[in-house]
Amino acid sequence: MRLKLMIIVALAVITVKAQNVQLHYDLGHNLYEELSNRPSVTTTVEMFKPDKWGSTFFFADIDYFHDGAAGAYWEIARELNVSANKRWAAHVEYNGGLASSQLDNSSTRFQHAFLVGPAWNWASSDFSRTLSLQAMYKYYFKGQHPWNRAFNSFQATAVWGITFAGRLCTFSGFIDCWYDNNVRGNWITITEPQFWVNLNALRGMEGVNLSLGTEVEVSNNFVWDKNGRNDHFYAIPTLAAKWSF
Repeated sequence: MRLKLMIIVALAVITVKAQNVQLHYDLGHNLYEELSNRPSVTTTVEMFKPDKWGSTFFFADIDYFHDGAAGAYWEIARELNVSANKRWAAHVEYNGGLASSQLDNSSTRFQHAFLVGPAWNWASSDFSRTLSLQAMYKYYFKGQHPWNRAFNSFQATAVWGITFAGRLCTFSGFIDCWYDNNVRGNWITITEPQFWVNLNALRGMEGVNLSLGTEVEVSNNFVWDKNGRNDHFYAIPTLAAKWSF
């Protein structure tokens, strides 16, 4: 579902404490000829854990070709509350990963990054609605290729979650926008809204913590095609299942 891959920061999971495993069948290789080399299956593991000082969030994505894993990407973030009402926090984050080519089995390390900045978090009293906004300084470390020079950047992030219809449905996701002087226009944008039907909200299925739904990766200057370019706009849906613990 993403070659650089991504998701989300602290409150994307919607509940006070949540862990889940997701399976996505990616339709990008079906919709775009230039993405025919794109992995078709992704698994995601997410965890969000609050404590009296703040919260910790991480997710890890693994992409798969038909003959095995194609690459992995993860993000881990820690927030420390700086206001009595826990609305404001200091946010620290790391992003990094690895991808391989289906054509020649070569591998590429993503240019990993460190982020730090303020975050503003809000949640309704029952946590059925959440919103997190972050404005962060982003530092890219030098990569494995000569053109992957270290550079300073800025990233703005919004993460939301809405559970409705008696907790049957969930609409959640994030949007990231960051500066990168290596791409056309110098900015990369990606958003991944998700829609889930939560089966444990149905009568007789309590305890069946399975959700079925979709994610749509909408991006500009983000997805790499088989020609080695990442200067296009794409909207790539998935068919997805999620088990929450």
